[in-house]
Amino acid sequence: MATFDNYVLDTLMRDLVGHDHKPVSFLVYLWIAAEQERHGAEVCVSYRDMAESIGVSKSSAQTAVAWLVKRKLLAARKENATATPAYTARTPWRDAARKQPTREK
Repeated sequence: MATFDNYVLDTLMRDLVGHDHKPVSFLVYLWIAAEQERHGAEVCVSYRDMAESIGVSKSSAQTAVAWLVKRKLLAARKENATATPAYTARTPWRDAARKQPTREK
C-alpha cells in the first residue's frame, strides 16, 4: 500500500479539486505517485493505460497531466517525439522545507 504525506490529502487535494476544479488531476497525481513508490522509479505509461488504470477518459488523463506539469507537480520526459512518456511525481512542499534554514536558539 502506498503512503502519502499528510500534505497530499490535507492541502493538495483541496487545491486541485476545490480551488482548481481538476479532480482528475488529483487522481492522476495519486496514481503516478503510488506507481513510482511501488516501482522505485519514474513511471513509463501511455495515456490510454493511465486512463484505464484510473477509470477516466484518455482526454481527461491528457488534460490532467498537462495541468500537473504546468503546476510543477509532475515531471514528464520523452526519449523522442513518439516515445511513451516517463513521469515523476514531484513533491515541492518537501523541497521547500529542505531549503528553509533552520533557526538556532
